Amino acid sequence: MLREQGYNRCAAVCYACEWAYSRNEKFYDFENIGGDCANFVSQCIFAGCHVMNFTENVGWYYLSTKYRAPAWTSIRYMYDFLTTNTGEGPYGREVPLSELEIGDVIQLAGEDGVYYHTGLVTCASHGKILITAHSTDVYMRPLNTYSFSAVRGIHILGSRRETAPRQNPLVADTGTTQDAG
Repeated sequence: MLREQGYNRCAAVCYACEWAYSRNEKFYDFENIGGDCANFVSQCIFAGCHVMNFTENVGWYYLSTKYRAPAWTSIRYMYDFLTTNTGEGPYGREVPLSELEIGDVIQLAGEDGVYYHTGLVTCASHGKILITAHSTDVYMRPLNTYSFSAVRGIHILGSRRETAPRQNPLVADTGTTQDAG
């Protein structure tokens, strides 16, 4: 059975501010193999909810470079997970930029319509949105200074946790738990 546990936006933003220009050694830096932006945003969201979803192939988790879900490090799969998740972990919905709050997610697309970058909203006030991100490390960068053809916002609505946590099937291989990281 799932229990609603909320989402600590301030914790997500504090994590983003702490690690904006450096890397947490608990997570691999994907900068040189496709980019680190989705990995960084996943870390921020995890800091705000402290629960992963270990559903094979469609979950959202990171234990190591070998044991991770595509949604942890891929902009497209992150969007799919967050906007359709009915199980354990964070969940949200796509919203207009005017509805974004701190701790929410921004994704940018190029002229080809492919979303190429994601960041965490670290300030949203009076129509001004500031983003903190990796893959060109930035701290509180104004959204309007980016070049993009389309933008989408994901408002994190909360997170859920199993009332009796199930055993992570990967624990035997890695020695970590779902709250590791």
